[in-house]
Amino acid sequence: MKLDIRPVTDDDRNWVASLIRTEWGSEIVVSRGRVHQPSTLEGLIAFSAKSPVGLLTFAVEGGSCEIVTLNALVMGMGVGSALLSALETELRKRGVSRAWLVTTNDNLRAVRFYQRHGYRISAIYPGAVDNARKIKPEIPTKGFYGIEIHDEIELSKSL
Repeated sequence: MKLDIRPVTDDDRNWVASLIRTEWGSEIVVSRGRVHQPSTLEGLIAFSAKSPVGLLTFAVEGGSCEIVTLNALVMGMGVGSALLSALETELRKRGVSRAWLVTTNDNLRAVRFYQRHGYRISAIYPGAVDNARKIKPEIPTKGFYGIEIHDEIELSKSL
């Protein structure tokens, strides 16, 4: 599949908000106690044949970048890998030295994906998801494989 990747523009904001609502249960994402509204963040969209097939949103602060969301709408076709690679290339151009993200303890697919791309577990926050539910009650109590969701796992990579 040939992919084209471009930055999110203001014309994309409604599509981003709709995708985040569908994929994340509301228009907000909570990580490490911080509330993000991905539709307002910088992002990259992957296209195949002019149709969107993936989205990555991120927030840069100083020399560090948090990957807030990554959604491949077509699985197993390299969409997530292409978006991650494009982001890392852009961050290096900007002089950003570290990329990081938070996932939940049930999301073994994400942990595997990011580790294959050079990210390492850099912190575990026991009970962080339980606290995040106070802000975003839509977060389910059980996730992938029937695993109860309680903890955040941080992964990071030096660029």
